[in-house]
Amino acid sequence: MTPKEMWQAYKKINPAIGDEIDAWVFGVQADQLADLVLSGEKTATASAYELYKLENEPLPQVGTFDVILDSRDRAVCIVEITKVSVLPFNEVSAEHAFKEGEGDKSLAYWQQVHEAFFTECLAEAGLEFSQETAVVLEEFRKVYPLD
Repeated sequence: MTPKEMWQAYKKINPAIGDEIDAWVFGVQADQLADLVLSGEKTATASAYELYKLENEPLPQVGTFDVILDSRDRAVCIVEITKVSVLPFNEVSAEHAFKEGEGDKSLAYWQQVHEAFFTECLAEAGLEFSQETAVVLEEFRKVYPLD
């Protein structure tokens, strides 16, 4: 299903979502992470704040809806953003790591995987990762398809 097809199907249930579609794919393990969102196991994600600034992109907004895509840009599900915060990497909580639903859901696992990911992404932009690097934390709930 295309993002537009899924959006139109959800719009029949929730006409207030409007016509503007925001669709995105997870940066690594796109299919695995999209499946975790679809199953309800993954209810949060994190990204590097500096990349939003560099690309002049607005931060995610509470109450908005996003289409989650797989690695082939097919729509997997729609989520509603329920919380957005910006914290230094070293202040991300075990609770947030658990909500990301990855690996053993521990903070140690989250830190290991995300330090490597952020280091690589920031390096591509000519920036350096540190323990104080600002991280955008998003929480969301799956709203479509309905279970």
